[in-house]
Amino acid sequence: MLTVDYDRLGVRPGERVLDLGCGAGRHAYEAMRRGAHVVALDADDTELKQVAVIMAEVEGQIDDGTGAPVNGDALHLPFADGAFDRVIAAEVLEHIPPDTAAMAELARVLRPGGTMAVSVPRWFPELVNWALSDEYHSVEGGHVRIYRRSVLTERLRRAGLRPWGTGYAHGLHTPYWWLKCLVGVTNDEHPLVRAYHRLLVWDIVDRPLVTRLADRLLNPALGKSLVIYLEKP
Repeated sequence: MLTVDYDRLGVRPGERVLDLGCGAGRHAYEAMRRGAHVVALDADDTELKQVAVIMAEVEGQIDDGTGAPVNGDALHLPFADGAFDRVIAAEVLEHIPPDTAAMAELARVLRPGGTMAVSVPRWFPELVNWALSDEYHSVEGGHVRIYRRSVLTERLRRAGLRPWGTGYAHGLHTPYWWLKCLVGVTNDEHPLVRAYHRLLVWDIVDRPLVTRLADRLLNPALGKSLVIYLEKP
């Protein structure tokens, strides 16, 4: 389940890609499959161990792409200036209190002429989640802010990046999270939550036409994620 459009980002074989806040590694694996040399960075060392295992499996199935998991801090990236051709920061900045410092680091490690994709929860769907449930965002390591597109774009511009495109993703997931916030974020056994979860698993695993069309139709109005595409001049 990718948030970033790799064709818009422009990932090509042999390029150096940073996946900041990689989580389970979904964006890193796709970049590897496209032949990129990927660094998957996250502060969670436990999750990175699983990412390392899957990266090794992916490398065994492809010819050119490679991957390396790195435990690190978004505010102090352990890379040289201009080290990467492409940078991905998917659903990360909303967790970081000094977000402008993280943006400056992202801009620093991207080479001139390189491109970046930054995604955050979209303003309206996220606002509804916060209104319905304190539990949704008040947990340790949870979301610390809700971004308006104009604010996020301006902060990234001040970091030295040129925004050139936007997109929305995961419209099918927005009602699911509204439902979870209504019945309790941790209440995974609620019948409606279980039924909706089965729908999302079906979409992710089988990609049937009906769910792909529904997601595409929902994205303009209810896409859960806002994606900003940028270039470093």
